[in-house]
Order: sequence, then structure tokens, then C-alpha cells
Amino acid sequence: MTNAPSLSFRLRGLWRFALVVIVAFGCGEAMTRLGWMQPLEDVYYDYWHQFAGKRRDALYTAVVAVDEKTLDLYKDDPLAFWQPHFARAMDTLTRAGAKVIGLDYLYQVSAEDWLKKLNLPGNDSSRSYDSPFRAQLAAGNKILITQLVELPGGEGRLLLPPRDHLYLLPLGINDLGIANLDPDDDNSVRRFLPVFDPDPAKPAMGFATQLALRAAGLDPTLTEWKIAGVKIKREARPRLIGYVGPPGAIPTVSMSKLLQANALADPEVQQLKGRVVIIAANDRGTQDRHPSPYSRAIFSRQSDQMIGGEIHANIVETLLTGHYPRQLPLAAQWLYVLALVSIAALLYLRLHPAGGLAVALLLSLLCLVPAWFMFLHDWLLPAGRVQVALGIGFLTTLGLRLTGEERERARLKKMFGRYVSDDVVKVLTEGERPDLAGESVQVTVLFSDIRNFTTISEKLNAHEVVEMLNAYFSRTTEPILVEGGMVNKFIGDAVMAIFGSPVRHPDHPRRALRAALQMAREAEDFKQWMRERFPDRGLPEFAIGIGVHSGEAVIGDIGSVKRTEFTAIGDTVNAASRLEGVTKEMQCVLVASKACVAAAGEGVVKGKQQTVKVKGKDEPIEVFEILGLAPVEGAN
Repeated sequence: MTNAPSLSFRLRGLWRFALVVIVAFGCGEAMTRLGWMQPLEDVYYDYWHQFAGKRRDALYTAVVAVDEKTLDLYKDDPLAFWQPHFARAMDTLTRAGAKVIGLDYLYQVSAEDWLKKLNLPGNDSSRSYDSPFRAQLAAGNKILITQLVELPGGEGRLLLPPRDHLYLLPLGINDLGIANLDPDDDNSVRRFLPVFDPDPAKPAMGFATQLALRAAGLDPTLTEWKIAGVKIKREARPRLIGYVGPPGAIPTVSMSKLLQANALADPEVQQLKGRVVIIAANDRGTQDRHPSPYSRAIFSRQSDQMIGGEIHANIVETLLTGHYPRQLPLAAQWLYVLALVSIAALLYLRLHPAGGLAVALLLSLLCLVPAWFMFLHDWLLPAGRVQVALGIGFLTTLGLRLTGEERERARLKKMFGRYVSDDVVKVLTEGERPDLAGESVQVTVLFSDIRNFTTISEKLNAHEVVEMLNAYFSRTTEPILVEGGMVNKFIGDAVMAIFGSPVRHPDHPRRALRAALQMAREAEDFKQWMRERFPDRGLPEFAIGIGVHSGEAVIGDIGSVKRTEFTAIGDTVNAASRLEGVTKEMQCVLVASKACVAAAGEGVVKGKQQTVKVKGKDEPIEVFEILGLAPVEGAN
């Protein structure tokens, strides 16, 4: 029977713990599935990039930039007529040993076709202007871009290079790559599409994918490729870009250096050997700039956007190195989130709401540490999702407290606040609670009353009697509270106290004796108060008697429908009340039963001894006068 409240308390605690974990994890998971958490995860993803800075050297790619210096060399030539310049740059790159060359410029009409329209007399430019450029295309290892556009009616269209250029490409549509980037909802480019359409008959490969396949020597007509140990299928499935660093991390050479007569002697040009080289715009006026994870504002400072050519180069690096940022398997994510939420729930339920809030904030910060270190190894741990789950768990706990829990605490405070100290109330409301429906418990019961109270009360008026009792009880009940006992009731001039319930102190007999001895000392001091307050009233000498007994009693909230009282009943209570009367026979202040003295342990200083027969109990009780209690090492 004594295990019932413990089991009930544990089951209630387990139910509350499970509820907090389920609500927190379930809500976090639902919000993740609905996509609500992705913006927050993207924030951390971008911050990890910015804190990491340059993550690795670019091993396979480089960018040849059409920058201000290059534009200044040919400031009189419209960009639409730059094919001969691109041809010279490609020739230099080929002789320098570049593995593959990608041109991130789209011409839908060749310069020669445009010149034919002008029909200029005495000029054969319309037949030979593009010759160097066409020769470079025919030589192979050149990838041109295409562009997907959406027409006003919502129909998609693929913009292709001029037809006469297409005819010269050795691999036809497999020397083309779609240059469209795949920005997220916030317009930042974190992912790429290796393939835009799985149909091999269409020019639907990504620009960077074609460059990577060519560099790896793989057939672009296959349905699946294995690059750097990673399988890439011909399907429109986005993948995260493994950026090597912020803008400028990819080696970049001005195209003007490739156009110099001694270009091959330039160390920067020589370093392009064996690399995938992308020729792209990088002047201040270009519109081909895009937000990347390195562009998010941090500490009120926003980083530069990244040119399209460098983003394509980062995609090629990702494909050729296999450095893809990867999500943990779903089961591992669940275990990680559940572990943190479970730890938080345990602490939330044990701590004050302010402490729970501190735990939520601390764990929300601590979860960023493993997320950061995992990111450095290309693994993505959920961070925002964990923080939201921790917050929901805290709010759920708070809701439980504000509904059933706080009401229960308030009821317990109201019920026991009259009987026990504030510390005991705190233990009751935050720890294991008594079974108010009734339980059998080992307790120690103390009874005390005032000697000759009838004579005293007859010589005092009503106000003076109340004043005296209040002054006396204020002094003598304090030791009971200090020792963790419960002042159960006042019966006229008598006090009944219980030790061992509602808080289960295992040393309750010793606590009861300590309290009784201190009550006797307080009563002795109270004699002087009586003399000074009621001089010359002919009152008998003030004295009290105290009886203490240990044993089993039934504890519960007992009474009628309209009025109940948490109290103890049974033989132990009856015997303790009778022992208080034995003090008169033994002419002493404090007596305790043999059961109480034995349970109190060593150090009990005894005086007179007597075996008494108390009313209502068949067996006699051996009682002792208690004179003191010597301290025992390790005892409370």
C-alpha cells in the first residue's frame, strides 16, 4: 500500500514527460514537412558558410573574367561581335592545357548573319568574321550555354546558339548546357539541377554538368554517371552546391591576359593547365550576379553577390570532388531531435519555469555547436528545427503547469501551508506528493498540551486566553516546522504534530524527539513571558507535557463532503495522545515510547522508565523520559 503513491507519482510524471516530447517533436516534424522550417534552416546554412569563409582550394576549375580591363581593350567593339576575341582566348587556353572550356555567353545570332543583313558592299566580313570562333568550336572540348525562358503565356522556350555554330559542335546537343541557376524562394542559389529534363534527345543537361562530365571523360548520353564516388542520375533532382568559398575563392584570370602576345609565359595563365575554365562576365555592370550563401547580411554587413560563372565553377567543383552538403538520414535526424527534446523535457518538468526557459535558451545555443562542426564535414544537422521543438516543448510544459499542474500546486499549498514550513511545501509541490485518498505510512506522532490550562483560563479573560495561546503556539510550533514536521491540528491548548508525512523523512523519530526537546525549552522560556505579562494574577506555574510515539498510521484527506482535513488516524495516534497524559504520572515533561526511542537511533538520553497501559490498547507500552539527544555523526 505504501508503494501506491510512488507508482502514481511516477506514472503521472512519465505521462507528462511523454506528452511534452510527443508534442514538441511532432510539431517540429510537421512544420518541417510543411516546409515552414526551411527558411530558418537556410539562415543557419548561410551563416555556417560565412563563418567558415574559404573552405577548400578549387582543384578543378577556374574563371576567365571579362572584366573592366578586358572591356577597355576592345571598348569600340560591341559585345555581340566579340567572337574573334573569344576565339583567341580559347586558343590560348587550349595551348595552356585547359581540359574543357565553357563559354558563359549566349549568342542567338552570329555576327556573320548580322553582317549579311546589312549587305555591306565590297566587304567579305559576312563570310569570314566568325571563322576563328567556328574553328575553336569545331576543335571540340568547348561547351556553349543555352537558356530556358518563360514566355508571356507561361510556355517555356529554350534559347539556343546560332544554327551554324550548332552544326560545328562535334557532340551536337551534348556540347550544350543549360545555364539557368535554381534559386530558392529567397533568390539565393544554394542548389543546382544536374539535369533539367531526363529526355536524352533534348539539350537539357546543366552547363556545369556537361563541363564536369567532359572533364571526367564520361559519356553524356548515358542515363547515369558515377563521379567522385557519387551516382548522378539523369533526373531533374536538385542537389546542394558544395561552395569552396566566398566570391573570389575560385581562381580567376582576366581575359585580357589571354589576349597578350606572351600570354603563355604568364604564371597565372600557366596555372590554368588541366582545369575546367569558364569564360564569364565579371565587370561592374554585369547583371549576371546572384545571391549565394555568402551574401546574407551578418552584423549589418552584406557580402558581395557571386557572378554566374563562378557559381557554375563551384558546381563543377562539387561534381568532381563529391563535396556535397548532405542531410543526415531521416532516422538519424529523428534520434538527434528526440534526444535533445527528451533531455529538455526532463529538465523543464523538474525546474521552475524561469529555470526551464534558461534551459531552453541554453540548449538552443548548444545545438548550434554540433551543427557547425558537422557542416565543416559536409553534413547538415537540423538547427532551427531543434530550436523550434525546444521552444514548443517549453511552452507545452508551461501550459501543463498553468492548467493542471499549477492548480494542483496551489491546492497543495493551500492544504499544507497551514501545517508545514515553506521548505516542506516546496518539497511537496516539486517532488513526490502524498496520496490524499489514503495510505498506510510509518510516522511519528507528537502530542503536547498545557498543564493546569483550565485553572489558568479561569483567571484570565477571553482576550487574554487567546493572546496567551497565540504567543505560546508561535514559540512551540516553530521547532516542529524546523524539523520538517506537520502541525496537524490544535485541540484547545493541545498540539498534534506528525513527522514522516506528508514528506517521507526516513529519520522522522529522531526529528520528532529533537522538536519535542526544543518545545520543552521554549516552554521553559515561556514561563518568564507569563510572569511578566500576568503578574500578581495568582496563576499556577506554566508547564507542558509532551508524548511521542512511532508506528503505522492511516494518512489521508479525511472529513465530510463540505469540509476535509489532512490528518492521521489509528492506534499510533491514539497511543501518542495517551502518552502525553503519562507525563503527569511520571512527573516529567517529555516521554517517548520504546518504539520511537529504538527507531531514533543512538544518542537518546533517557531518564525514568515505566510500562503503562493506555486506554484503547490491549498491550502495555514501555515509555521513557527523554532528557536529551546527543548528536550522532551522519545523522540529520
